[in-house]
Formats: sequence, structure tokens, C-alpha cells
Amino acid sequence: MNAAAHTPSIAPSITAWFDAHGRDLPWRREGFSAWGTLVSEFMLQQTPVSRVIPRLEEWLDRWPTPADLAAVPPGEAVRAWATLGYPRRALWLHSAAVEITERHGGEVPDDVDALLALTGIGDYTARAVAAFAYGHRHPVVDTNTRRVIARAVGGQGEPAPPSGRRDLEAMSVLLPESRGEAAAFNAAIMELGALVCTARKPGCDVCPIRNACAWRAAGYPESTGPRKPVQKKFAGSDRQVRGLIMAELRATRHPVTDAEIDGLWPDRAQRGRALVGLLADGLAVRAPGGYTLPH
Repeated sequence: MNAAAHTPSIAPSITAWFDAHGRDLPWRREGFSAWGTLVSEFMLQQTPVSRVIPRLEEWLDRWPTPADLAAVPPGEAVRAWATLGYPRRALWLHSAAVEITERHGGEVPDDVDALLALTGIGDYTARAVAAFAYGHRHPVVDTNTRRVIARAVGGQGEPAPPSGRRDLEAMSVLLPESRGEAAAFNAAIMELGALVCTARKPGCDVCPIRNACAWRAAGYPESTGPRKPVQKKFAGSDRQVRGLIMAELRATRHPVTDAEIDGLWPDRAQRGRALVGLLADGLAVRAPGGYTLPH
């Protein structure tokens, strides 16, 4: 992508729009903790904002610091994760809380490399925490950011497959020099992609950069890249069976017996695959009389 040609106009316009139209989300409020930001980033992975907010508030009421979470068994984190999905994230977050407590005196680090050294934290989350919690100047790129840049700068209806180096370079060119403006723009361009420059029905008529958008100027050409694979149906899948077993484990503090698991799903082979997978992922452990959450 040749972002340089669009650098002068895109950031101020998007940030001004964000100031007027950005959603009031907990992690954007003044005084929100770095720990809260880290928890929110874990929860927001592949999960809608509307589902995250109530769970995030419950989580931070119960465990307002990393040390608070580190002090309880990992199974409690999995139980509190409830139906957010991808429950391994709860285990990773618990491990990260232990590491923050032991290595960093209970304070979430502000350095990208130190954040990357924590369990479950990849490049996006590390940069997001450093930028949003601490105001450091780093490009932060998510799916929404990539789509806005692909359209406004590259003139493409959809972004190319993710490439860490290429995507960060494209965002770096657009990023304002000052730390405060850079952090605001990181959030603003994500929000524009989430609310206006959406994948299926972009609101081009209300877009603040419609007059600078290369895709609009080119007449909205259709994407010629590979189609995203269609996700397999949840109903009847191994994921559904895993979810049923996890729900049973969360619902009790006593071991769940083999007989109880047998009653959750009729297909024996599928039940077996799901249970073996949960044990391998550390989300379930064998206990006298059955299975429990990790302890």
C-alpha cells in the first residue's frame, strides 16, 4: 500500500470524527487501569463489545489487580469467563497475572517486549496495551484498521491477507508524531472501521474521509483477492460438545462423572474427542470420581 500520498488528510479527519462519535467504552475512560486494558484486550478477541462489557466489569470488581487474580486457582478464571468463548484465554490471562505479579511487582509493564514475554500476549495486544494504557507511540493494527487502510489508501475493497510487517508499516506512515495524537488515531481508525467502514455495508455517505478515499475515487471496485473461508456451523460441531462439557464443569465444584458427561451428548466418539481436547488444553483435569476445572 502506498500510504504516504494520503498521510496529510486521513489522521486529523478520522480523529476529529472519533472525538464526536466514538463510543463511550469503559477502557476509553480516563483513569481506567492498565490491568483493565489488558483484560479487555483478552476478552475482545473474536468477541463482540456488547458481550465483553458486563463480563469485564464483573471481572474487575472481583480481581481489580493482577495479584488478585494470581491468588486464586486458574479454574476460577475459567469459571468467571463463563460464555465468552475460547476459554483458553482465561487460562492465559491467569498465567499472565501470575507472571506480572512475580516479575513486575504486580504492575502491568509498559514495554512491548516485556508484554510479549507474558503468556497469551501477541504483537497486537502488546502494542494495544502500550499505546492505550500508557500512551506510547506504537502503530496498533486490527482487522478494522486494515480494512480502512486498504480502502482509503490502497483503493481495495478488502485488505490483503494479514502481514505483520506490511500492516505495521502502512499504519506507521499514517501515525501522527505526537504520542497523544498517535494513541487517539489508533483508537479512531479502529472505531471508523467498526462503525462506518464496515465489511458488508460501509457507510460511505457519512465517512469523514470520503473525499480522500482511494476506493471511493476508483468507483468501489470489487475485491479480487481470495475469499475468506466460511466458518463451520456451530450446531452439532465438536465446539458445541466442548461447550456443553465446559458448562457442566463450571456449574459445579464437585467432580463431573463420566456418566454425567455421557448424558450431555449422544455421539460417543464426538464426546471423547471433546473431552480429550479439553484435557490437552488444560481446561479440564482428572480428579477422583471424574473431571474438574484446573486447580
